[in-house]
Amino acid sequence: MNTINHDTHLINLRNIDDLCCLALLFAGGGIAGWIYEMLFYRINDGMFVQRGQGLGPWLPIYGFGSVFICLIAEYFRRSKVLVFLVSALVSGVLEYLTGWTLFHLFDGLRLWDYNTEIWNWGNIGGYICLRSILLFAFAGVFLTFIALPVVQDMADRIPRRVFRIICLVPAALFLVDILGGYILRIW
Repeated sequence: MNTINHDTHLINLRNIDDLCCLALLFAGGGIAGWIYEMLFYRINDGMFVQRGQGLGPWLPIYGFGSVFICLIAEYFRRSKVLVFLVSALVSGVLEYLTGWTLFHLFDGLRLWDYNTEIWNWGNIGGYICLRSILLFAFAGVFLTFIALPVVQDMADRIPRRVFRIICLVPAALFLVDILGGYILRIW
């Protein structure tokens, strides 16, 4: 059994098991984002719309957002309000910069456009809106106070090799699918 010391910080980037926790949260965040978008676009468009560029049920920006939120929000975890605000800021900056970069550096590519969606209050250039920022802020509180501690508890309770397989297999499949989608798009 493992015993990870989380007295000072939730995540130690030098600890392989903490990196495995982040890998699982990366895959889980990507899957949760895919489910959210499938449901949202079912409401918005009246039908299911395939989201993402890969074959699997995951979206990279949600995976990366989950990891960034976990890494930054840990410094504010003494206050749920601060975690909420930091999560909103982190996800808003990530979403805006990603959307802007894709549009301006990749020939007008838009993977999302809040200009054309319902509930798009506070829309800035179609890249971010208040609905998405609030949802991601609540997700950050969930990640920080529920998901990450559950995964870390799992690391303490099961054999190290089993834990690493549980974490790394979904993350590896996710990454292979992302890279495969980009390679196929280039060809």
